[in-house]
Amino acid sequence: MTQLQSKSCQRWCMTTMHLVQRTSGLCRRTGMHSQGSCEFRPRILIDVSKIDMTTTVLGFKISMPIMIAPTAMQKMAHPEGEYATARAASAAGTIMTLSSWATSSVEEVASTGPGIRFFQLYVYKDRHVVAQLVRRAERAGFKAIALTVDTPRLGRREADIKNRFTLPPFLTLKNFEGLDLGKMDRADDSGLASYVAGQIDRTLSWKDVKWLQTITKLPILVKGVLTAEDTRIAIQSGAAGIIVSNHGARQLDYVPATIMALEEVVKAAQGRLPVFLDGGVRRGTDVFKALALGASGIFIGRPVVFSLAAEGEAGVRKVLSMLREEFELTMALSGCCSLKEITREHIVTEWDRPHPRPLPRL
Repeated sequence: MTQLQSKSCQRWCMTTMHLVQRTSGLCRRTGMHSQGSCEFRPRILIDVSKIDMTTTVLGFKISMPIMIAPTAMQKMAHPEGEYATARAASAAGTIMTLSSWATSSVEEVASTGPGIRFFQLYVYKDRHVVAQLVRRAERAGFKAIALTVDTPRLGRREADIKNRFTLPPFLTLKNFEGLDLGKMDRADDSGLASYVAGQIDRTLSWKDVKWLQTITKLPILVKGVLTAEDTRIAIQSGAAGIIVSNHGARQLDYVPATIMALEEVVKAAQGRLPVFLDGGVRRGTDVFKALALGASGIFIGRPVVFSLAAEGEAGVRKVLSMLREEFELTMALSGCCSLKEITREHIVTEWDRPHPRPLPRL
């Protein structure tokens, strides 16, 4: 049965990947196209025999500025799901972020062994459930909360509606098992959309960032910021960091690609808190561009799920290794021996160039 589920899940995940990549405009919105609008300005004749990619995130030292974003329901991609991802992240010396909607609980992921892990949080209408979940993450050794703030309602995910998406019967949202929160049952459109509408708190506001600080000592990263205005409010609200994200382009059409929004957020932050980028990274060169634009690090989601579906833990290890090697090569060929040497001067973007305005008609 497990083998059958594995093959079925892998076919589902790979089919979904192809559908996603064919979706009109998606590449532009996630940043895959816009990453190409940055060009390198490499420096030469610099000793790059030793490259240091280590960095610290919220005081925790990691091997590279490439971390794993929260992606839900990973056992749909592979039977080991979040277990495999957690082990791969630990082996690579980097951070894994566990989704609230994981198919493995915080305790189960913690049982895989040592590692630096963050917990992504959706705020439910029942705040006692939220408080309980945050405390469980603390007890399990998680080091930060990544609060997703761009999902008061689920975006119109037309593929989910067409397929009437729901979890397979052999899987559950493990963090909520045993709680009276309803199930993700089949619906006339999307089971996930119906679940979110029934459970997620639409009244979530900035005051809740401060409320979270009263129930946990963990640092809180605000995930889903795209503007300077919200960056300034996040700072005032006591956020420990910001994650620039457009939720994989699945929430609101025509928002900017993450790489396009990044610099605005970085400038508004003025160095008062770290800014990270989540979404659109497909190569090590993309990591370099994000850091040159001021990011303190990046998170990857889809590459992890696709590699998990293909080869399980070995696949996730491989994708992290590939990105690391590509990023190291990009640093060397750009004349950078450490992350602090990557500056805005190393790239030029399409918005740096003057755009001549058409002459008025006489």
